[in-house]
Amino acid sequence: MSVIQELVAKARTDLAAVANVAEDQIEVVETRYVEWRDASLGCPEQGQMYAQVITPGYLIRLRADGQEYEYHTTLTAVKLCDE
Repeated sequence: MSVIQELVAKARTDLAAVANVAEDQIEVVETRYVEWRDASLGCPEQGQMYAQVITPGYLIRLRADGQEYEYHTTLTAVKLCDE
């Protein structure tokens, strides 16, 4: 399994729990390689400090029950981004 396939699988598993839907009801809308400007992965949390390093990863957009969700990743971890 490729890195992006593993990350999509992690994001789908997470979203299934968050949105309370079956994984097979989750549609992949978009995946693309991104170099995030810092370790916040483009989803900074207020009051947190982040390493100012270019962080390679992916943007993964998923759809469940008509709502889209955006995951930002490193090459190993996924994070639901509530922008």
